[in-house]
Amino acid sequence: MKYALVTGASRGIGKAVALRLAQTGMPIIINYLKNKEAALAVADEITRNGGQAELLPFDLASPQQTEAALDQWEQAHPDDYISVLVNNGGIRRDNVMFMMSDEDWHQVLDTTLNGYFYVTRRLLKHMMPRKRGGRIINMASLSGVKGLPGQTNYSAAKAALIGSTKALAQEVAARSITVNAIAPGFIETDMTKELPQDELKKMIPAGRFGRPEEVAALVAFLASDEAAYITGEVININGGLYT
Repeated sequence: MKYALVTGASRGIGKAVALRLAQTGMPIIINYLKNKEAALAVADEITRNGGQAELLPFDLASPQQTEAALDQWEQAHPDDYISVLVNNGGIRRDNVMFMMSDEDWHQVLDTTLNGYFYVTRRLLKHMMPRKRGGRIINMASLSGVKGLPGQTNYSAAKAALIGSTKALAQEVAARSITVNAIAPGFIETDMTKELPQDELKKMIPAGRFGRPEEVAALVAFLASDEAAYITGEVININGGLYT
């Protein structure tokens, strides 16, 4: 059976993606780090609606934890494999660069960029030999496309994620694996609650923040058979803020 793994799926965009992919009938693996209660709530919502879900906690920034968790999952599912990977997990530690600590720089890159590398590298070892296709969808950001002040660490991580998306897409296309990135603008999540929304909405041609469900719908399309010829792309979803 084919599964989908969504990293950072306990809240925000990751939660919406997990719920939306579950509607396609695919069993969902919910990755999280600390908030087990929130992750369980996502799994419960999926199962209440007739889907399948399970939790897989591990720290994306730790290659050891990543390998151990995925080893454990594979041993428990000898006849299954992960065919859809949504690299959504990431953190923000905003500050202007001259006041940014080493810790804040490295934590953001370790989770957002290195975490993508650890998980994706591990799963490609099983995706590629099967030659039955696969979908890797990386959650980038407006911050990685144009850069945003106060986010030199986050912009660096997301911009690198975009570059890696384009390179990896070329490496694995012959194996019927697609690799794409989605770059959301301002989306209504916990991460944007503290932002001055009224002021920012004036900058957005659509006049509003996006909804996590709108991003999730795009993920579901890229994960589908209909998107088999789309790879190496970065799709902006930002209400026209930056095109």
